[in-house]
Amino acid sequence: MKNTGLVLEGGGSRGVYTAGALRYLMEQGIYLPYIIGVSAGACNGSSYVSRQMDRNRAVNIDYIDHPEYLSFRNFIKKRQLFGMDFLFDRLPNELEPFDFDAFYNAKEEFVVGVTDCISGEPIFYKRKDYAKDVLTIVRASSSLPLIAPVVHFDNRILLDGGISDPIPIKQSEKDGNRKNVVILTRDKGYVKEPQSFGWYFRKKYKKYPGLVKALEKRHTVYNETLKYIYEEEKKGNVFVIRPSEKVEVGRIERDKEKLTALYQQGMEDVKKVVEPLREFLSINNQ
Repeated sequence: MKNTGLVLEGGGSRGVYTAGALRYLMEQGIYLPYIIGVSAGACNGSSYVSRQMDRNRAVNIDYIDHPEYLSFRNFIKKRQLFGMDFLFDRLPNELEPFDFDAFYNAKEEFVVGVTDCISGEPIFYKRKDYAKDVLTIVRASSSLPLIAPVVHFDNRILLDGGISDPIPIKQSEKDGNRKNVVILTRDKGYVKEPQSFGWYFRKKYKKYPGLVKALEKRHTVYNETLKYIYEEEKKGNVFVIRPSEKVEVGRIERDKEKLTALYQQGMEDVKKVVEPLREFLSINNQ
């Protein structure tokens, strides 16, 4: 499995698909040496590295109806739809503890993608870059425009990593991975449409023209990256895991039944392809 990466797309609540997929990989004892993720992908990837098999399900589904997790009250009080302090402080430190020791002692490289608001370019932080600040950098990667505040880190102003590089396969290749497993959160055939940005958006982020530009071209970057991934899949360089059925979960979803169904779908989809995946990774059958 040397020089093999695991690339995790974001997608907000759709990330429960990735949570299910990773749950099955963990059950099978399949851990890749390099993990890179943005937004929800980074959140799920951190618990994969810390070997906490059920944590992603708990965080993404069990707490979804907690008033501090996701509510318009949050937005009115703090100008953030998701309770970012709750998600990246109270949950990992108190309610659903993140195993920091296991994470920091793990041998896997864990890379988190963020967007620099000034330049609009993606920045990738490796273990040596964020050291003990993994929660801060994952929070930055998960901070969506308009519904979460910017994050200050490393003398930069950061937001959601999915804006500038939504599926960071090329960074994985740049870091030396000739083969990659890519977990997508959209079913096959999905094409991202251009987003329309109103005056409020441009006014709010007028200090960050790079960010506005990155958002304007996001659909192009996303669609071109998907095309590249499918080309590399045909060549045998990439193994794609994606929802086998149409995804009915939105970016912001509070329906526990829908979330649980998508989580189960992630587990089932990986279960169906685990043998060819082992072959791709050159793992002997267990």
